[in-house]
Amino acid sequence: MGDRKHRKTFVGVVESNAMDKTAVVKIQRLVKHPIYGKYIKQTAKLKAHDPENACGVGDKVKVISTRPLSKTKRWRLVEIIEKAR
Repeated sequence: MGDRKHRKTFVGVVESNAMDKTAVVKIQRLVKHPIYGKYIKQTAKLKAHDPENACGVGDKVKVISTRPLSKTKRWRLVEIIEKAR
């Protein structure tokens, strides 16, 4: 059966909510350079499923990995942590 224990979760900021039931979430993480040791910011844009169109641009949200919902949508909105001002 499907094991739901090891699902990836990320916290990010909503960059766009122009699509219906979809939000583009920007995830930022720090990665240490293998040679120089300096920490570098890396960003990724994920498309997350938002069935109620609840989130707005600038909201801090939590997303979780899920089965493919469309060609590029593989994440689901779990909660809105902080609304944008």
